[in-house]
This record gives sequence, C-alpha cells and structure tokens, in this order.
Amino acid sequence: MTTATPPAIRATFAVPDEASGRRIADILAESIDTDSAAVTAFEQPGGGWAVTLHFAAAPDEAALRDLVALAAGAEAAAALALDTVAAQDWVAASLDGLRPVEAGRFVVHGRHDRHRVPANKLGIEVEAALAFGTGHHGTTRGCLLLLDDVLRRRRPVRVLDLGTGTGVLAMAAAKALRRPILASDIDAQAVRVAHDNARRNGLGEFVDCIQAAGLGAPAFAAWGPFDLVLANILANPLRAMATDLARHLAPNALVILSGLLPAHAGPVIAAYRARGLRLVRRLDVEGWSSLLLRAPPAPRRIAGRGHRP
Repeated sequence: MTTATPPAIRATFAVPDEASGRRIADILAESIDTDSAAVTAFEQPGGGWAVTLHFAAAPDEAALRDLVALAAGAEAAAALALDTVAAQDWVAASLDGLRPVEAGRFVVHGRHDRHRVPANKLGIEVEAALAFGTGHHGTTRGCLLLLDDVLRRRRPVRVLDLGTGTGVLAMAAAKALRRPILASDIDAQAVRVAHDNARRNGLGEFVDCIQAAGLGAPAFAAWGPFDLVLANILANPLRAMATDLARHLAPNALVILSGLLPAHAGPVIAAYRARGLRLVRRLDVEGWSSLLLRAPPAPRRIAGRGHRP
C-alpha cells in the first residue's frame, strides 16, 4: 500500500520588473532552507514579473509574510498569494519560468534545459533544487562574467574556488581550462553537493573538493601559491581573510570576490588594498557587486656590487 504525499505550498507575489524580481529572489534565497524550499523570479505569461517560493511542507505564513515584507516591502507581503501544487512536482514547478542563464561563455542550466545550451557555450548543469545560488544569483553571475573576461587574457594554472557552495565557479574554471581546480567550503554538505555536481558535469577528475574553514588546511599550501582565486562568500568573511588569502597568492595573481552589496564593496577593497592588491574592475549585477583584484608583482632584485680585492 502506498501513502499519499501531501501537497506542497506555493507562495507568489508580483514585482515591478526583472531586476527587482531577481534582487528580491536572491535575498529570499539567502534566508530560506533550500533543502526543503526553492525560490525563483520569472516572467508571467501575460507580462510582468513575479517571485514564487515553493515549500515541501506548509511554512509559517506569518513568518513568511514578515520575510517578504523585509525583502520586497509591505505591499508585496500583503499581496502574497498561497496555493498548493502536487508534491512530486514542486521542484519542477519552481523552474517553470527559470531559463538558462548566460554569463560570457558560460551557461548555467538545469537538466531540463540541456538542449538549450548553444554549441559554442560551456554548459554547467545543476540540479533543480540548486538553481538559485548559482548562475541565477547576481553574485555568481558577476563572478562568471569576470572569470570569462580573465580567461580571454590568461591561462591560470593554480586555481582556488574558496567557499565553493554548489561548485559552479570551480566547474566553470575546470571546463574552460581543463586543469585541476581546488574547491573548498566550510560546510560538509556543500562539499558533497559540489563533488556530485562536478561528477554530473564530467569534471570529477578536475575538481578536488575539500572541507576547510579559512585557509589553514595543508591543502592550500600544497596547491598554492594560486594565480587565480574565486571567492563568492560575504563581505565580513572576505575582509577577515584578506591577510591569509594574500599570503597564498602568486605574484600578479588575480582574485575575484563577490557576495557583496554595493555599500560593502568599498571596505572590502580597502582591506585588500592594505595587503598590496589593487582593484582592476568592479562589476555590479542585479544589485550585487563583484570585484577583480590583482596581487603585486614579485619584488625586483637589485644586484649587489662586487668588491675587488
């Protein structure tokens, strides 16, 4: 005998435009448990944009409205509409309006959109439940755009994805370079997810995923010094690890940082400038800032004069 699975809950509210929808969805995605919920911004069939949250179980409606009010305003919270969808379809339903996202040569997509990746692009496939926080998140998209730009001029050899999360940045670097990439995260579940995603994309031999807090693990010294570091984390951790990260950089190394609201970019830039790095480029995407920094060159050697006897 089979037991009927209870329906899942869908919550939807309208937003002014695409940029607002993606920004609000990003904020909500940072605040919900993505193991049991998903959030997307999508274009409605009749025009206009909306944000939808899907929950595997009924959420606390009052808490949900409070969260939406903080992210999108009181009017959106008041207009929030809840209904039910078949439980087995809730993840797929969350992707109904979620299209593949292009960022330079890279395309982040779900399994259902493999056929939509152009032949001249590098596809990065993620599971539906992980679609947000990947290419659909402004921070990751900004990193991918900067990475694409860097790879037009350089072929880094020692690459680190610090705080890898779903592994999208590590996979992008591995697909483009076909070289081993070190990917680390403080969270054991994130490391497992990144490892599984790398295997799913045929990159298991290139992406080495480790669990590590900060940069103290022996693997960092063994792999470094790095000539490219990708770190999509948050402003405070990025500032706190500036000294340690700088120690693991090769001369003229490039560093791509994200996870920053525009107001937080300045203090992060200052923290790395104090360690000798300079800002090369700042890119603002969907309400988030991504930074490209360059480490200082190797010190010039000044030959000493010999002394005649």
